[in-house]
Amino acid sequence: MAREETACCIVGGGPAGMMLGLLLARAGVRVQVLEKHGDFLRDFRGDTVHASTLTLLDELGLGESFWAIPHRLLAQALLPLSGPRPVTVDLDLLPGPHKHIAMVPQWDLLGLLARAAGQEPTFTLRMATEVTGLLREGDAVTGVRYRTQDGQCGELHATLTVACDGRTSTVRAASGLRHRDFGVPLDVWWFRLPRHPGDPEGLAARAGRGGALVLIDRGEYFQVGYLIRKGSDARMRAEGIEAFRTRLAALLPRMPDRAAAVRSWDEVKLLNVRLDRMQRWFTPGLLCIGDAAHAMSPIGGVGINLAIQDAVATARLLAAPLLAGRVGGRDLARVQLRRWLPTVVTQSLQWVMHQTLVKHGLTGAADAAERDTPPKPALLLQRFRRLRAALAHVIAIGVLPEHAPAFARRPPTPPSRGPEAVGPRATPRP
Repeated sequence: MAREETACCIVGGGPAGMMLGLLLARAGVRVQVLEKHGDFLRDFRGDTVHASTLTLLDELGLGESFWAIPHRLLAQALLPLSGPRPVTVDLDLLPGPHKHIAMVPQWDLLGLLARAAGQEPTFTLRMATEVTGLLREGDAVTGVRYRTQDGQCGELHATLTVACDGRTSTVRAASGLRHRDFGVPLDVWWFRLPRHPGDPEGLAARAGRGGALVLIDRGEYFQVGYLIRKGSDARMRAEGIEAFRTRLAALLPRMPDRAAAVRSWDEVKLLNVRLDRMQRWFTPGLLCIGDAAHAMSPIGGVGINLAIQDAVATARLLAAPLLAGRVGGRDLARVQLRRWLPTVVTQSLQWVMHQTLVKHGLTGAADAAERDTPPKPALLLQRFRRLRAALAHVIAIGVLPEHAPAFARRPPTPPSRGPEAVGPRATPRP
């Protein structure tokens, strides 16, 4: 069994893991990122790059490279489950140069971060390497066991292990650390539909008596998130694929023929939506951040943004202890303390939206008349633009936005805001 050593072992090559790896490597920390998949080309659930992340990329000197990636820009965020009409949340009152959210395939964002990190001599990215367990000495975590795609096993010893492996975190499960589940009223079906010229660009939402869905424009096709009641997957599948196509066509009155593109239930994947939070994010030698520490609901699309900000705070607070070869409990506690308030506030807002907008939108046929009248929070948002702007700030920037530490900054690229964002959707792909 191979035995290796590094200063920081990051488990998971998602947005939090890749951002943390880049930042620590720019500080000179020896860091290895272990990603179980062989590439980034998968149907991720989050393609939104929020205003605070766009500012961060500028600070890292990656703004120009980012805008070279095919993208859409959203001038408004949409809340699809608020009655017969989606509520639009204005982004034009945001402070700073980025008054929009960018829609970029997550694999392109991860590729950008991987290329930038690969330029640092202390950075290593190991794809197709799955973490299978934790190494321990007494109560302290000292690294991980892993298995490569070809079946080779090894041990990577590290001063600090950081779990960035998402809501189904293997590391979190092995750590014994507890989390609190807040419960959610929805799950999501995830599938593709063909996209034709003239179809909505960027992000579009549809709501009606057949349920609600979000269309994510990926050029030649839509990635679709279809919202259903929590726990209703098996019952609705039992009704048959034709019943599903009928519901889907009802939500897409301008393109009802697209529903026929879903040929079988094998093409419809279930996202088990969770909203949970660890009580304590760390134990000696181990820290959890992003969805591994606090699984977010897809409502508002804030999960990626929050995970990246966790990574920035972690790098700023732990780079010096890692370079010194000593990371204590107080160092890890400072990370949780820094990120606790924005996590709690954001999750609380999501919970409120679940109990008002989401439950309202997912009511059954017997409640159709009630559902066709927007709930009070939706009416307030529709009436007061300033209230929508405040919500836009929480969604697009966050409660406590993080900025790149001095050691990670690079000379700024020429000021670029990308193409001008227009309307609730976006500008054409370049």
